[in-house]
Amino acid sequence: MRALIVGAGGMGRAWGRCLRDCHDTEVAGWVDLVPERAESAAAELGFAGIHTGPDLERALAVVRPDFVVDVTVPEAHHGVTLAALAAGVPVLGEKPMAASMEQARAMVAASERTGRLYMVSQSRRYDARIHAFRRLIRQEIGPLGILNADFYIGAHFGGFRDEMPSPLVLDMAIHTFDAARYLSGADPVAVYCEEFNPPWSWYRGNACATAVFEMTGGLRFTYRGSWCSEGMHTSWESEWRAVGPAGTAIWDGRDRIEAEVAVAPEGFHSRLEKRAVSVEEGVASGIAGSLREFLQALGSPGGPPPNGECHDNIRSLAMVFAAMESARTGRRVPVRWD
Repeated sequence: MRALIVGAGGMGRAWGRCLRDCHDTEVAGWVDLVPERAESAAAELGFAGIHTGPDLERALAVVRPDFVVDVTVPEAHHGVTLAALAAGVPVLGEKPMAASMEQARAMVAASERTGRLYMVSQSRRYDARIHAFRRLIRQEIGPLGILNADFYIGAHFGGFRDEMPSPLVLDMAIHTFDAARYLSGADPVAVYCEEFNPPWSWYRGNACATAVFEMTGGLRFTYRGSWCSEGMHTSWESEWRAVGPAGTAIWDGRDRIEAEVAVAPEGFHSRLEKRAVSVEEGVASGIAGSLREFLQALGSPGGPPPNGECHDNIRSLAMVFAAMESARTGRRVPVRWD
């Protein structure tokens, strides 16, 4: 299938390598506002003779791609996605879906109107360890009442993230928020969030946040995070604790995935037994997993929607904007996406 990449920055090149290494895809064009950057990326990855340039609508007409991969900055996702869908071309886009909920709703409406798939690459769903943790929760713990995630990394990016007003919540926390929905099977109802920036932070905007989400079924999901915490880093996948009627499961975001379940009352504490789960090998991870599921969905229209399909992913995006509104207003805020 012929792909048109939009955006030739670092992640654009990562997607270029992913598409190059996929036997089912051919990169047929590359668009960037700086045409020299698209030309350089294409040459670097060995895409000789493909269409490059700054004009997306021209590229859509010339290349006639089977799908578009949108790897632009969040502010550009709305325009790129609407243009591609209007041309009848499915879109696989990077997160976050959009720079506002209004834009995101318009993008979902465009997917409905055109009948074309729009999927967001929520790449951390494609990890054999999170699949195993979810399976352990479902098999051993039962419906969750408590779900906690901690994320602490000192990330010296430079560039646009250093200038964002809410770099952690807008650019990174969506991965953890989306993972919470995936692990629990619950959707957000409301949130109370505080954002803040320690005096040593190298970010202009708030690089730390604490949030408590009410989820469907009465679940409380708590998030604590920082992008300016030096030392003792968590995994990029966060550290997790899930508590249900049968016991507790933990995942350190790396290779420790285990549970303890209560098997009988025994004095002050119940008698507990350890439970473990196997991690499946050979699972396509990260953006390669996103691409594989996107291609499968294109090849099986009418089948089950893929992870990150826009009607689902907008619910994770809504958690982000509701959290930022709560931090801004100091109030508990409903989470709405429709």
